[in-house]
Amino acid sequence: MSTQPAVAEINIIPLADIMLVLLVIFMIASPALSHRIDLDLPQPGPDRAEPTPSRPHELRIDGAGQLYWNGSVTTVQVLGVQMREAVAGAETGDAPLLAISADPDSDYQALASVLAAARNAGLHRIGFVRQP
Repeated sequence: MSTQPAVAEINIIPLADIMLVLLVIFMIASPALSHRIDLDLPQPGPDRAEPTPSRPHELRIDGAGQLYWNGSVTTVQVLGVQMREAVAGAETGDAPLLAISADPDSDYQALASVLAAARNAGLHRIGFVRQP
């Protein structure tokens, strides 16, 4: 009985066939993936001065619920009028900014009434700042 030794060679023909098939697939698919997209990008224009942002209106609520509009004591009813005046006095396209600083010990109802007054007055740019 004669036994033939095992062949220890790697058959690379199937590997070459697969590589050729993949090459053909990528050659066909790559032009479809690289099509042009027309974009209208903004072009540089003449230098224009940036508008200076308006100073925000400051509203502070202390621990007792007292309201301070730009440093002066006010009530919720008067605050609504002051907010409407701020919106009416703002330049076109420059909505006024309201910066609210509430004491951590203040009542939630005071803040809720201020936010309701701001919404009714048309103030949409509202920011909260931390008290020093």
